[in-house]
Amino acid sequence: MKTEPESYATVPMQWVGPMRVSGDILKGELSAPLATYESPLWPSTNRGARVSMDCEGIRVCIAQDVMARSILLEAPSAAEAVACVHVIESRKSEMAKVVSTTTRHGKFSDIHWQIVGNLIYLRIEMQTGDASGHNMVTGGADAVMTWLLEQYPTLSHVSVSGNYCTDKKPSAVNGILGRGKYVIAEMEIPLAICKKWLRTTPEAIVALNTKKNLIGTSLAGGVRSANAHFANMLLGFYLATGQDAANIIEGSQGYTYAALRGDDLYFSVTLPNVIVGSVGNGKDLAFVQKNLERLGCREDRPSGDNGRRLAAIAGAVVLCGELSLLAAQNNPGELMKAHRKLERRHRE
Repeated sequence: MKTEPESYATVPMQWVGPMRVSGDILKGELSAPLATYESPLWPSTNRGARVSMDCEGIRVCIAQDVMARSILLEAPSAAEAVACVHVIESRKSEMAKVVSTTTRHGKFSDIHWQIVGNLIYLRIEMQTGDASGHNMVTGGADAVMTWLLEQYPTLSHVSVSGNYCTDKKPSAVNGILGRGKYVIAEMEIPLAICKKWLRTTPEAIVALNTKKNLIGTSLAGGVRSANAHFANMLLGFYLATGQDAANIIEGSQGYTYAALRGDDLYFSVTLPNVIVGSVGNGKDLAFVQKNLERLGCREDRPSGDNGRRLAAIAGAVVLCGELSLLAAQNNPGELMKAHRKLERRHRE
């Protein structure tokens, strides 16, 4: 079979910011790249960044960092499946040794299981350093599966991935157990700044978030999700930094929370499944390397810190874009006017 020459799809990219950020992984002022065909996204996210520069800024923390792959085994009966799982749970230290033979950078973290009939869904979790960890955790899971089939001959192989991971599909399990970096970004915005840059009030933002993001998403049957457009910023950031863009599916399952603090606005975004890496496939492209270096994600740091820094920046960018869109939707006609003006300009 003849291999076609490698070619590339060009996606427009701009940097948004600067934004003021702080936290265990981030501190100071920085900008971030977004690659997107939706041209209004740049000025909109920039507006959120401008708000951060006029107040104390965005605080970001990483609550958890884990990658998962679920193997699928079949037992002769449900009773034997239950018995095997209870024994397997007691052998985590042995599984950790099996995983360690497959990677120098990954580390076994934990297992979770579900049983359906005689089927065993075993979710294997790992710490994967600065890599997003897809291949690393699959390699570890594959080795664990081989070991389990040797230890328990009555079990049989079904698949190295049983969808209890869950990879690139909406689910509840990722939000509950975590898959990727669990990122929380928050900001307190004084009333005067809210009026100046967002042309609205804290009360209006809080009310819209409740009526649109919380109630509207519930009516639509959203799965562990209540936000306006996390996927927009995540996709732009993923493409600009060499990530597996399909991971915006689980990445965009997150929550926007807004509340009043006196006269001011407390605004936060929670993203339990930010799957990014500063090393690995896709990071060898020249523009990606340049972007990661400018973001400070190619520094000599302890394993995992560059990847967590990248995830924290993604969270800050999502907050900026989410805040700006909610403000625009509070003002009748603003959203459509901006799209017509900016998208027509880019077509001319």
